[in-house]
Amino acid sequence: MQASAQGRSRDASGAMDVRAALRLGIARLREAQVPSHTLAAELLLMHALGRGRAWLYAHPEEEIPAEAAERFLALVARRASGEPTQYLTGKQEFWGLEFEVTPDALIPRPETEHLIEVVLDRLAVGELRAGRAQKTSGEGLHIADVGTGSGCIAVALAKELPGAALHATDVSAAALEVARRNAARHGVAARVRFTQCNFLKGLAGGLNEGPAKFDVVVSNPPYVGRRSAATLPREVRHEPEVALYGGEEGAELYAELVQQAAARLKAGGLLALELGSDSLAAVRPLLESAAWTRVGVTPDLAGIPRVIAAERTAA
Repeated sequence: MQASAQGRSRDASGAMDVRAALRLGIARLREAQVPSHTLAAELLLMHALGRGRAWLYAHPEEEIPAEAAERFLALVARRASGEPTQYLTGKQEFWGLEFEVTPDALIPRPETEHLIEVVLDRLAVGELRAGRAQKTSGEGLHIADVGTGSGCIAVALAKELPGAALHATDVSAAALEVARRNAARHGVAARVRFTQCNFLKGLAGGLNEGPAKFDVVVSNPPYVGRRSAATLPREVRHEPEVALYGGEEGAELYAELVQQAAARLKAGGLLALELGSDSLAAVRPLLESAAWTRVGVTPDLAGIPRVIAAERTAA
């Protein structure tokens, strides 16, 4: 008599079908207390098989090749030990685009998409103030993405503003290589210039370094406090320290960033910064000076102040 589908999940040789592999992966990740263990198991199995989620659930009885099963279980073991799923699969979605991610760059997060929204909204309002149509292609704009990491912010803005030129900086040469590959992947490499430097210090102006003044400066700077390092989820501790930590308290880098932006923005130019969960109290006073106007704070979906934006007054 033919065995049931349940009985055929694993045979005497140890072969597994899709259903059995997924169940085993979920169980091992649940036991390791991995957040979103079901989703992680699905993503790792999809990666090991080179298949999409629809295929997994349409072929639960499909036997998995031994090599793919070994690859999947090895990935599960690494995820159970704390390695982020995104580093294991090498990709993460941001702003509807798929980005390559490696341990050399911070993993793009959904809350950073609020930065893109704020920049696009502010630019649209600026067009209205100037008496032009609300929609802008970014024609003639020079935008600086400070601390670009994977390049997700620069690439997303380049896609949304096809007339803009982007200048992306990072202190990490390895992160910049990831960002360059992502710009090429999404067809914007010709409009994004990458420079290894600290904030904007390497962009002194001139033909080789970029414009003397920018229309927009946007940044998701390091904002985690080193004093809280031991309390971070183990997944986060796998990400590059230079992209995570903004000093002992976490907000120490904002002052220099705001100062450099003030020097490099045109009158009326926009500064938009991502905030840590408790950064607002330290950052808002930096923008309460004659150098800045129209200061606004945007919360994320959890109600946490996530983006602060301001416009440069005439020098």
